[in-house]
Amino acid sequence: MPMHRKSCSCKFGKAAQYVCCDLAIVMRPSILRGAALLLWLPVWVFADNSVVNLSHYDMVRPDFTAMKSEGILGVIHEATYPAFERDSKYLEREQAATRAGLFWGAYHYANASDPIRQADHFLSVVSNAWAQANPATRSPGVLLVLDFEKNGHYPGGTMRVDQAVAFIERIHERTGKYPGIYSGEYHARTSFSSPRVSTTDKSILAKCWLWLANYSSQPRATAPWDFWNLWQYCGDGRCKLPRSAYPKSIANVIKAERNIFRGSRSALESFWQAHSWNPGEKPHREPERTLAAEL
Repeated sequence: MPMHRKSCSCKFGKAAQYVCCDLAIVMRPSILRGAALLLWLPVWVFADNSVVNLSHYDMVRPDFTAMKSEGILGVIHEATYPAFERDSKYLEREQAATRAGLFWGAYHYANASDPIRQADHFLSVVSNAWAQANPATRSPGVLLVLDFEKNGHYPGGTMRVDQAVAFIERIHERTGKYPGIYSGEYHARTSFSSPRVSTTDKSILAKCWLWLANYSSQPRATAPWDFWNLWQYCGDGRCKLPRSAYPKSIANVIKAERNIFRGSRSALESFWQAHSWNPGEKPHREPERTLAAEL
């Protein structure tokens, strides 16, 4: 790219071949237009497509080493689901993924039963699995997520917003961390923007980070959040976006659930570390209620 220092008496060999810019260089008009366009592109264009989520429904044995070599940074896996079940693949895959050098996260698929009991069961499963992992290879912390979506699959009905808030407060009480909230974009918008949701509940929800699913377009801002942090653009291989820009598989998982983080790879690393819970640390506050048994 031809560049020259800016001069007050600058002249060009060919008219309009170069233009001056505020960066004290001379640039071709086409390059200047390209630079201006970059300033207007949305943040997610520069995002990092390096998060995969899994559950026991993914029957294949994931090749986490291959995932890492293909650019995956972290895995978020189902840990618990109704009614107080634990994902049978969670422990095994946590150990394999962290041995491969991947960050680890856990989510709870919610229903409309007692949210405090759900939160306690979730943390019990996550902390017990973490304790069983090799200290030399286990993740320094676990990213926690509430899976808040319309529940037509498991018993117990769909979690209400006030129950989600109670779950969130319980997680924060016991860990000092606010979990992420996962939801389909439509369900999130209709649930959290409802006039029945109190201002206090919205303020608590806004302390969580947001993970939205939309398989056909980039999600929009969903109140009470100003933006999403993680975008699931592909679920079980379902995606209406161009395959060249939005891959639908990873390693040996053909029908993958892939996610875009709103930021660079280094920003994602910092985000994961900042929001993760270390089960080995003393709880932020001793819980007032505990699940009597691990069920």
